[in-house]
Amino acid sequence: MTTPEDRLAALGLTLPPPATRPPGVALPFTFVNVRGQRAVFSGHLRHDMTGKIDGLYGRFGETHDTDAGYAAARGVALSVLANMKDELGELSRIAGWVRVFAMVTSTPEITDQHLVANGFSDLIIEVFGPDASRHARSALGVASLPMGFAMEIEGEVLLRG
Repeated sequence: MTTPEDRLAALGLTLPPPATRPPGVALPFTFVNVRGQRAVFSGHLRHDMTGKIDGLYGRFGETHDTDAGYAAARGVALSVLANMKDELGELSRIAGWVRVFAMVTSTPEITDQHLVANGFSDLIIEVFGPDASRHARSALGVASLPMGFAMEIEGEVLLRG
């Protein structure tokens, strides 16, 4: 049986290490919250191969275009998968994707937030296949996000017993 990790390797993709908190920062929540057969992942950003957050920062329509956002959203998906793997042990524990919610910092005239979020969804479909990856999704523009981030993506998955 082909695992999600096998599919990532076949795509030439490597998961970054799990996200690390900046020194001295205590968070009152977890990146992945497992409750029974569900795992909810907190709003994620893209992080680099050292586990540190690497943006994007700014606003679509000012500092970024849709193509840059699509690529960054794929990076956010890899960050989510890294933290899910850290929490679950293996990505094959994910039976199905339930929902994805993308917040994209944008100027008022930008209406392509859904195209930015497609970067996340498309990667999940490539890794988990069309059935397990089928999810509900919302993508909306926001005036700002914490620390100047250009996007944040959260969601929920169902786990195997």
